[in-house]
Amino acid sequence: MTVSTKLTAAGVWPYQQCTRCVMDTTAVDITFNEKGVCNYCTEFLERSSHIIHEDPAGKEGRLNALVARVKADGLGKPYDCIVGVSGGVDSSWVLVQTKRLGLRPLAVHMDNGWNSELAQNNIANLVRGLGVDLHTHVIDWEEYRGLMQAFFDADVIDVELLYDNAMMAVNYQQAKKYGIKYILSGDNQATEGMAMPRGWNWFKRDKRNIYGLAQQFGKAKIRTFPSIGVLDWFYLEYIKKIKWMSFLDYLPYNKFDVLNKLEESYGYKRYPFKHYESVFTRFYQGYILPRKFNVDKRLIHLATLVASGQMSRDDAMKGLQSIPYPTALQQEEDVSYFLKKMGWSRNDLESYLLRPGIPHDEYPSEKALHIFIFKVGKLLLPKYLREQLKKI
Repeated sequence: MTVSTKLTAAGVWPYQQCTRCVMDTTAVDITFNEKGVCNYCTEFLERSSHIIHEDPAGKEGRLNALVARVKADGLGKPYDCIVGVSGGVDSSWVLVQTKRLGLRPLAVHMDNGWNSELAQNNIANLVRGLGVDLHTHVIDWEEYRGLMQAFFDADVIDVELLYDNAMMAVNYQQAKKYGIKYILSGDNQATEGMAMPRGWNWFKRDKRNIYGLAQQFGKAKIRTFPSIGVLDWFYLEYIKKIKWMSFLDYLPYNKFDVLNKLEESYGYKRYPFKHYESVFTRFYQGYILPRKFNVDKRLIHLATLVASGQMSRDDAMKGLQSIPYPTALQQEEDVSYFLKKMGWSRNDLESYLLRPGIPHDEYPSEKALHIFIFKVGKLLLPKYLREQLKKI
């Protein structure tokens, strides 16, 4: 185990990297044991190994039971489940597997104006190849751009809260519309189960945070933006009994094997890093986060793959040696595209990057309500809802 120093915008500070995964001291709450193994991969394996390394017969049994419930609850309805699709590998594989298992999914996509052409092609190829219906919710761009601007003006880290929250809301809306009880999600432990470091993102059901920032910094009022808050979620999950299920946890799931199968069967084109199916997400994770917040999300993504046994630590380390972009040319093209789409100048971007970040809870938030319900739920709610409440 070695500890070195690293020069950052904040100055020189002690630097250490986990000897088992690749997480490092850019995560402010990281700790290491005497062997240099970090708390992130340790906690991840303690919490998720029973899913990642589940006995195949037991996993198949759980899957068959879930599929039977979905089919039974969907009798007489045009669809028996919702599958949110982004064009990424996880949601694409959920759609493929639901069809293989004889389910009748409605594919739901939310277009926030930042789709890459590659993502659109991946979705189109899958939907056409599988013969499923697709509902696309197109966000009002001017309204969405105004909300993004409010988040930038507030200097909070999780601009993607806007997309993630709206995406959840749209999926629940479609489930409610058709009386569907199951939203089968690409969320999974094997490739994204490691806990996100404190301060790297924000609570995804915080509708109050969105509205508070819009009111304080926004120039346009929220008129059509789909959103979901803690009480909305509680009503949909507990009263309407619509279950958001991490479907891939019911299947053997190796990301690299799945990518090969998607390419072979559906003409799927892979992305260089996780979540890069969106132009903004690519720019946000590859440019904004490292420069403004000293956050490289490749660390948590690659660390999870290493800890779950899907990638060697050496390969993950090699993947971190380059910039978080396919090429420097692609990075410059994305900078120009972002500036044009947002109506910013280069000086606007530089000024934004130089300002310090401000925590989300400096503004109105309902995270405290979530924590309160979680504490009550430990005593009163069914096991399924207690598990859902743990997901931030």
